[in-house]
Amino acid sequence: MSKRKVRTYDKEFKLNAVKLCSNSGRSLQQIGKELGVPIATLAGWVSAHKEKGVQAFPGKGHLKPENSEVAELRKELNIIREERDILKKALGIFSSLRK
Repeated sequence: MSKRKVRTYDKEFKLNAVKLCSNSGRSLQQIGKELGVPIATLAGWVSAHKEKGVQAFPGKGHLKPENSEVAELRKELNIIREERDILKKALGIFSSLRK
């Protein structure tokens, strides 16, 4: 059984492919064959670009602006929880020393 290699496409390639679809007047099938991209993938890029514009393709490992703020807040929350837990343990240690 052979493993399929998953192709990744950069943002510039996706934007150029979407631009080609909208400006050339050719069908998605023709453009997909020429570029070597599955039609469903190409159609997904076109619809994502219609919905979100240039922000549709944030890139590998990059978050969309609205998701990056949530991730940053989660990191901060985890740090604050760790600090709180450390202070609770220290309070328990110091209060047991007084007895």
